[in-house]
Amino acid sequence: MPSFAESRPLHLEDPPDGPGIFGLPYGPGESLFHVIPAPFEATTSYGRGTARGPAAILEASEQIDLLDLDFGRPWVAGIHMLPPPPGLEACRLVREEGPGSEPGETEVDRLCRRANAALRHAVSHALRQGRIVGVLGGDHSMALPAIQAHAEAFTSFGVLQIDAHMDLRKAYQGFHFSHASVMRNVLESVPAVTKLVQVAVRDFCEEEQAFARAATSRVAVFPDTLVRDANHGRREFTALARQIVDELPRHVYVSFDIDGLDPRLCPSTGTPVPGGLSFHQASELLRCLAASGRRIIGFDLCEVAPGKDGPWDANVGARVLYKLIGATLLSRLDARRSPSLSESARRPETQTSTRRRVRAVGKRSTSPDRG
Repeated sequence: MPSFAESRPLHLEDPPDGPGIFGLPYGPGESLFHVIPAPFEATTSYGRGTARGPAAILEASEQIDLLDLDFGRPWVAGIHMLPPPPGLEACRLVREEGPGSEPGETEVDRLCRRANAALRHAVSHALRQGRIVGVLGGDHSMALPAIQAHAEAFTSFGVLQIDAHMDLRKAYQGFHFSHASVMRNVLESVPAVTKLVQVAVRDFCEEEQAFARAATSRVAVFPDTLVRDANHGRREFTALARQIVDELPRHVYVSFDIDGLDPRLCPSTGTPVPGGLSFHQASELLRCLAASGRRIIGFDLCEVAPGKDGPWDANVGARVLYKLIGATLLSRLDARRSPSLSESARRPETQTSTRRRVRAVGKRSTSPDRG
């Protein structure tokens, strides 16, 4: 059966202004990429606010130029952000600060099960329709149902995890579905995941380290010390990025916790840790993955929390989301079957156009004659 990308026309003309994510006009039926928001933060253990991340990223995305230096024009395949799954919206528990305000452990896990079921159903439905799905959290626990849904569609794949934390604890704070336990839950409940590759981790406990060392055939860890050692130039980091990618199998799911970045890029995230990837390093890692011949099957972006002092966190989150979409699209291109898509989405240094976006009275353009 042909994929959605092969059976539907591409958007090859500059898009008019629209109400959707990145200011695009495309509905679900016109879009290869479906972004599913998961505004859920029942398991956060420090800072709060990531339940507001999807809405903040949607608002900030209108400021993003549509021509990307690394990935060209991802928008040509169509990008649409759906509403949150109804079942997930019904269990939007946000743990507030203050004595006596935290719900009981049983309540948290019960709500997590409901949220997981709702999100897994929504992702599975979109995958059956031939879409590429990106989940937008919410706390990182939402990666589990997204990965489980992809395991229904793909017999085996690896997970590239960009994160400050290993997330390999067992039932952190007594919550089985904790954000700090999400990758342990993936490894224990999703046999289709044959390899977990962790990048930029720098805050973990002995229990997690022992778990990873006991599973070396299935878990590869690239700690932040390696990133630090490669911080003297792009060439050095590119070599590290290729080494990371070499650990991954043919099909790859990307789980991107925003705290994997330098906290100057995400100061309001729930558990920021000094160190981490620069924005350019994260982009280079995704570029190396897309250029490796591997196929990105889906992704999540989690733990973006809007800041009190402005839209910086959401702005960075929106840009990371566009990079994830661009890398995913380029990894799936087959010029022999989709020459128009390959041509229109190729890297911008091969383009003759100098398209740019400008803002005027809340609207934007990608055409040079409208700037």
